[in-house]
Amino acid sequence: MLEVVFFVKVFINMKREFEELYQSKLTTAEEAVKIVKSGDRVYGGTASSGAYALLEALWNRRHELENVTILGSNNYQYTPIYDESIDNPFLFNTYFMGINERKRLKSGNPLTYNSVHRSKIDLWVRDIGKPDVCFFEVSKPDEDGYMSFGPSGVALHKYVQTASKHIIVQVNNNTPFVLGKDNKLHISEVDSIVEADWKYDDYSAGEPDEVSKQIAKHVLMEIHDADTIQLGLGNISIAIGYGLKEFNDLGVYTELLAQPMYELALNGNISNNYKGFMDGKSVYSFCMGKPSLYKALDHNEEYFAAPFTFVNDSRNIAKNMNMKSINSAMAFNIYGEAAADCMEWRQYSGTGGQSDFVRGAQWSKGGKSIIATSSSFMKNGKRISKIVPFFAPGTAITTTRSDIHYVATEYGCIDIRALTMQDRARAMISLAHPDFREELTSQAKDHGLL
Repeated sequence: MLEVVFFVKVFINMKREFEELYQSKLTTAEEAVKIVKSGDRVYGGTASSGAYALLEALWNRRHELENVTILGSNNYQYTPIYDESIDNPFLFNTYFMGINERKRLKSGNPLTYNSVHRSKIDLWVRDIGKPDVCFFEVSKPDEDGYMSFGPSGVALHKYVQTASKHIIVQVNNNTPFVLGKDNKLHISEVDSIVEADWKYDDYSAGEPDEVSKQIAKHVLMEIHDADTIQLGLGNISIAIGYGLKEFNDLGVYTELLAQPMYELALNGNISNNYKGFMDGKSVYSFCMGKPSLYKALDHNEEYFAAPFTFVNDSRNIAKNMNMKSINSAMAFNIYGEAAADCMEWRQYSGTGGQSDFVRGAQWSKGGKSIIATSSSFMKNGKRISKIVPFFAPGTAITTTRSDIHYVATEYGCIDIRALTMQDRARAMISLAHPDFREELTSQAKDHGLL
C-alpha cells in the first residue's frame, strides 16, 4: 500500500514521456547495487544527503566483493556499512571526518582521509575520490523529469556525477527539492532508480553549555544589524546562532546551513537585504538540522544552494558586505594559530572551509573572521589548557598566524591580526584560563617571546 501511494506522489505531476523513462529505470536496491564490482570506488553521500538504502543493499553484498572503497563525508545516520567490527571488508576515503568516519578510524579499520579546502572539492572528486559508481539520494522528479540533489548533495554531487561511470539514485519522498546552482539531475542521466522513503534523523547539538554561552556574549559584541553571517558546527556556534535573535536584517552566506539559522529566519531576524551579493537569498552548500529545516527548503526561493566551489570561494565570500565568519578550534598556540582538525596525530574532522571563510571574510568590506574555543577542558578530573605555547607533535595547523584575525574564549574576543608576536602572546595569555596564565607567561619568557 505504501509503495502505491508513493508511486502516485512521484508521477502525479510528471509529463508522460518522463513517466515512461522513469518506469523503465525503476528497480530494487538489491538489483541496482549489483553494478558494483570488486575494486570499485563507490560514493555514498555527504551529511544529510546519504543514500542509505543503497548503502545497506551494498552491505548485504559484502561477502561477494573485495577492495571496494566507500567515498563520502559526515553521513551521520546509522548504516551497517560503517560498522566498526573488524570483519567489515570495505575501505573508506573521506575529505572530512564525521561521526561514522571517526568511529571507523578509532577502531583501526581501513580509512584514509585528505586535507582539502572545501573550495577545492572538485579536485578531491577528480584526483582523489575518483568514483566509479555514485549513489545519490534525490527528491521526487518535477514535471520535466529533474530530481534535486537534496539538502546537502548540491555541495559536490554535480562533480561526482560527472566523474562517475554509473549513477544510481535513491528517490526519497522526504527529500526536499532545493533550489540553486548545479542542484539537480535528470532521469535520463541515471542508470537505475530506486524508491526508498528514508526518514531524516534529527541533527542538533542541543542546549549549549554555560561556557559556550559566555563565549557567545563576547563574539556577539563584534556583530551588528545587517551583517552577513557564516557559522560552523558545535555548541559555540549554536550559542552564537541563538544569540543572534537580538539582531535585525541579518544576511546568510555560509557553507553550513544549521538549525539556528532556520530559526532566525522564522523569527524575522534574517532579511538578506544588505549583503551586496545575492541579496534576498540565504546562500549555503550543505545542511544539517532537524527534519523541519529540510522540509522548509522544498522549492523555497529564499534559500539558494550551490557547490562548495562557489560558496567557499574566498572571492565570492568577500563580495558580501560586513561578512562575519565564525568558526571553532580545538586549540590555539601562543601565536594565535588554530588547530581545528588534527591533534597529536589524531584526525578529528578536516580542513573544511575554515581557511576559505577566514580569508574571504577579511577581504569583505567591514568583515571579520572570528575563531573561538573554550579556554580549557577537564579530563580525568584534571583541567587542561587549550591555549598552549606550542602544539604537540602530529598536530596540524588549520589557520596560520598570517591568516588569524579575532580569537575568542570565555575570557574575551580579541583582534590579534595587527599585533606583534610579543603582543599576541600577551593577548593569547589573557584569553587563557587563569590557572595557566602564569605558566604560559613563564614559558613565553623562557623562549624569548616576552
